[in-house]
Amino acid sequence: MMFGILSRCDSMAEICDGMRAMQGKLNHLGLEKSPAKSSLGDGLRNRDASFFEALYYDLTKRYSKLLSDSRTCGLTTKDLFIVDSTTIRLFTEILKGVGRNPKDDGKKKGGLKVHMLIDAHQSVAKFVKITEAKLHDKQFLQHLILPTYSTIVFDKAYNHYKQFAKWTNLNIYFVTRQKSNAVYNVLETTTDIAGIKDTAMVYREEIIEVSYKENKEIKTLKLKRICYRDEKNRHYVFITNNLILDAAEIALIYKKRWGIELLFKKMKQNFQLHYFYGESINAIKTQVWCTLIAQLLLTVIQKKIGIEKAFSAIATLIRIHLISMLDMIELLKSKARSWRKKNIEKHYAPELFTI
Repeated sequence: MMFGILSRCDSMAEICDGMRAMQGKLNHLGLEKSPAKSSLGDGLRNRDASFFEALYYDLTKRYSKLLSDSRTCGLTTKDLFIVDSTTIRLFTEILKGVGRNPKDDGKKKGGLKVHMLIDAHQSVAKFVKITEAKLHDKQFLQHLILPTYSTIVFDKAYNHYKQFAKWTNLNIYFVTRQKSNAVYNVLETTTDIAGIKDTAMVYREEIIEVSYKENKEIKTLKLKRICYRDEKNRHYVFITNNLILDAAEIALIYKKRWGIELLFKKMKQNFQLHYFYGESINAIKTQVWCTLIAQLLLTVIQKKIGIEKAFSAIATLIRIHLISMLDMIELLKSKARSWRKKNIEKHYAPELFTI
């Protein structure tokens, strides 16, 4: 699976043929010959995807210190989490797709949705749930276990007042955008100033009250509402249950949400998620988990080299030298055009480098 994902093979046949052409190097993987297509298919059907899920979480724990970034980037909160989802369309109907039914008696294709929680200071998934694309985003929030006094940020598709009230009682804060059709009562206006054109600023700040139903009883929740305009004169309305935090920082927290969009972009552009190697739910989930593992390992390499190197450049270089016996970290660090020759001399003729 890792060979297919990293080399961006489009089918199981391409994986088998590609590995067969590398017959002399398969011993690096502990294989005597290329596996049969039927064997790979049986493995995708019968080997539970939960194994790869557990492996991914084990790897995140192993490399957590390396991936952690102590910089808060102007924020007072240290525990900042980002939630979002990405939809992957399928050519089969095994998972319910999203969107309207096609015209002319066409059938809606299947689709899966990858819901993800990431640490804003690590840029890797801390919690992932794979569901059918039809599942509404807000249903993902009930599966999250967050530390006290942490902050979570997401877009307005996750607006769920009942869940917001539960977090408020647990001293867990959130930042999101308010829906345009939201119903609320203004309790207090703390800031109301005229906005300056082409200037990023908070021009209105209010304390509002929203209502929700729980156990057939109407309850209310107090929130802060912030109206913000950026330097391109785009207007945003944020809501949060943190009534103490500065309004400008709340706007900055929401801006950090873009980090998870970049993570999804890396997944779809650098790995194989356009073609799936199996048609069962287990096979599709296995490929998604293996893609997350591949992305995590490349992120670790990117951190270890200690220099600015585009993620796509690292993925391309590894794809070229996938079965080569090379130290990829040293290769990425080196800027010499004769990297291999230099390293051979360093290993076999150390006296050439003595002073």
